[in-house]
Amino acid sequence: MPETTLRVNLIKYTADPEETIAMAAKLCYSPAGIDEIKAGMAKKDQNAFIEKLVSMGHYSPIEHASFTFGVEGVSRALLAQLTRHRLASFSVQSQRYVSYKKEKGGFSYVVPPSIKALGRDAEEKFRSEMATMQGWYDEWVKRLGETGEKANQDARFVLPNACGTKIVFTMNARELLHFFSLRCCNRAQWEIRAMAWEMLRQCIEAAPAIFKNAGPGCINKPCPEGKMTCGQQKQVREKHRALMGSIQKGK
Repeated sequence: MPETTLRVNLIKYTADPEETIAMAAKLCYSPAGIDEIKAGMAKKDQNAFIEKLVSMGHYSPIEHASFTFGVEGVSRALLAQLTRHRLASFSVQSQRYVSYKKEKGGFSYVVPPSIKALGRDAEEKFRSEMATMQGWYDEWVKRLGETGEKANQDARFVLPNACGTKIVFTMNARELLHFFSLRCCNRAQWEIRAMAWEMLRQCIEAAPAIFKNAGPGCINKPCPEGKMTCGQQKQVREKHRALMGSIQKGK
């Protein structure tokens, strides 16, 4: 029953995403054919054009680029939040077909930082509770006849929201911009916020023209949260600048 930690991997994304988006956008306004537009794309740097599209809010061509992530070490609590983003495709490790019996390694789990901050006694209590739930799960699998998925599908009802899971999901670039505006915000829950910032970092590295100004709503404009603002716009902007600086340094 190991504690698990966040791991984010941008597995695949549309080849030459800026070029694909530029082609789609220019087709809307050009009398030229697709082959002619494509030939013109190869001769020019499309970054400035993509940045203009984003700044104008002309987002529909941006939907032609998609990005697929593999994420591990997150909780089922995070999964419930992530799947609210309906313009995405998800594949999730099954709690029905995958056994979490202790003899097979047991279920992994996420320990919230707020619990760790309470000290060693609190953290040990949390781990003890996870071990108790592991015992409940193993007992129900046994009582249900240890019949593979038929037993797992009902034994899993005693597993906690802390239970770790693995996800592959795909979003187009427009949905990602929306996702980052919500989930990089300080008002987002800590776990999905950490995932969102790491996704943003990898997206900026892959397609800077699309994502370099992406992030929470207060990065380039006044905070959109109104009275619900966290009041830390300056710190958030500094965090974004530090992210951009680390990416530039890495190059």
